[in-house]
Amino acid sequence: MLLVAAVLIVAVSLAHSILGEKYILMRLFRQPLPRLFGDDRFTKQTLRFVWHLTSVAWVGFAIQIALLHFGESSRAALLQVIATTFAITAIIAFGASRGKHLSWPVFTAISVICYAAA
Repeated sequence: MLLVAAVLIVAVSLAHSILGEKYILMRLFRQPLPRLFGDDRFTKQTLRFVWHLTSVAWVGFAIQIALLHFGESSRAALLQVIATTFAITAIIAFGASRGKHLSWPVFTAISVICYAAA
């Protein structure tokens, strides 16, 4: 049952990213958006990476559920998945915003703390 749940989460996360990009974000970006740092690029990139980070988080949950399915529910294993999920989140936030969105240092700190705790 848990493996089915994990697979469903991955499927939903893929649909969320692909369909959301095509049917929501692209249409939204045709509208006037707030101009930060000189133009609306930062706003668009922030909306895009936040949208897709939802999918990244869901995949992180799916991996934890799959670990539970396979009997690996140790604190260390679950913390490593959480740490990796936040490391990916930090990289995406940093890259998409070119370091301007200040969430990436916080996500990096969360990742390091979770790795250390694992």
